[in-house]
Amino acid sequence: MTMYATLEEAIDAAREEYLANNPGIEEENANIEQLNIQKYVLQDGDIMWQVEFFADDGQEGECLPVLSGEAAQAVFDGDFDEIELRQEWLEENTLHEWDEGEFQLEPPLDTEEGQTAADEWDER
Repeated sequence: MTMYATLEEAIDAAREEYLANNPGIEEENANIEQLNIQKYVLQDGDIMWQVEFFADDGQEGECLPVLSGEAAQAVFDGDFDEIELRQEWLEENTLHEWDEGEFQLEPPLDTEEGQTAADEWDER
């Protein structure tokens, strides 16, 4: 799992990964049906992103489906507004790091470390 500091970097990397995994397809001929995104909040408060593109709607990956059809294709083609795309993201789906490399939707409140992390996230 590779995460990126900006959503745009994550989209660029996902586009490159899609093309690398489909060597017979040229970028201008790619037919994208699904865009998946995942947002992460690290223990230090940094926000990271992961993005996936799929040729079939309904494919499962590491990220959550956000856009499909023409909207997903437009993002692949670079025709998107990052602010609008961020607004599509549901904050309750954001994963929080509670231990190095371990993520969940909410910090564990039954440990001292989890309570400290929750307090830090609440301050932001």
